[in-house]
Amino acid sequence: MERTLVRVQEFHDAPLAPLTTFRLGGPAARLLTAATDDEVVAAVREADDSGTPLLIVGGGSNLVVADAGFPGTALRIATRGFHLEGTRLELAAGENWSEAVARTVEAGLAGVECLAGIPGSAGATPIQNVGAYGQEVSSTVTEVVAYDRRARETVVVPNAECGFAYRHSRFKADPTRFVVLRVRFALEDADGLSAPLKYAETARALGVQPGERVPAATARETVLKLRAGKGMVLDPEDHDTWSAGSFFTNPILDDAEYAAFLARVAERLGPDVTPPSFPADDGRTKTSAAWLIDRAGFTKGYGDGPARISSKHTLALTNRGRATTADLLALAREVRTGVRDAFGVTLVNEPVTVGCAL
Repeated sequence: MERTLVRVQEFHDAPLAPLTTFRLGGPAARLLTAATDDEVVAAVREADDSGTPLLIVGGGSNLVVADAGFPGTALRIATRGFHLEGTRLELAAGENWSEAVARTVEAGLAGVECLAGIPGSAGATPIQNVGAYGQEVSSTVTEVVAYDRRARETVVVPNAECGFAYRHSRFKADPTRFVVLRVRFALEDADGLSAPLKYAETARALGVQPGERVPAATARETVLKLRAGKGMVLDPEDHDTWSAGSFFTNPILDDAEYAAFLARVAERLGPDVTPPSFPADDGRTKTSAAWLIDRAGFTKGYGDGPARISSKHTLALTNRGRATTADLLALAREVRTGVRDAFGVTLVNEPVTVGCAL
């Protein structure tokens, strides 16, 4: 059944799977689609006033929805707005992120070109502090405009108050408080060149050294090719892209945890094997979830059921076309347990689970 209240589309018993990149999950009791900030705020207030559970849906690239669906109101944010003045950019939460990156590169600006091809909407980027190939949005976000459900008003949150960390933010830490409406960025005019390249794989693919700049368009195209080779660019015909991208975050270990991890690596793989390591905040060490998964025996294409590890990248869990959310979570638990048994490190899922848990 469909009806329209003001301009907001409303459906009941509405399938959520088509709104996610996993293409998994049951229906929402009620689905609203809001095209303006005012419509978003009105829908959120209505849910809060009635005590109705609320699920915010953007591009659906970071959601794992239970097979039973969602028993409340799912609010799909379909707002549009790309406003560029000089190097200052404001995006409505519903803007397609990958398309927005392409437009900044076309304008000759640098700062997000290595975040090309990431599926989803602009409003999700500060929540996850989206990052890839040496860039994170936290380095360019200046402000986040959000509806504060606790204060019942629209607020502007400056970068310093966003609590950005690796794949984390204030908005993710308190997911029921804020609904992102707009995101503001400060980009760089580098005469068409990229920001200094920080990621070794990107620099290597471009034949330059880390720290060098290349044409921003070339950096974007290279990242898109790298992502496509790993099944990380959406393609409806390619089941390797029926995923949420990287399913697990890279573990960050303190000194004691890292020492214990190295001991397990030496015991399992030999004393000459050195796992990938990168400096993280507070003197901790980040290692590679993909390396852990592969070395624990979960190689590309692992699995014989409807949910399997991508044939292109060990960090992506995929729906081969007929999977259920239960199938996906069973695979994720198997991988998590295998890595923990092998190396003593517990992987943490990056996608948000709705009505289910890993």
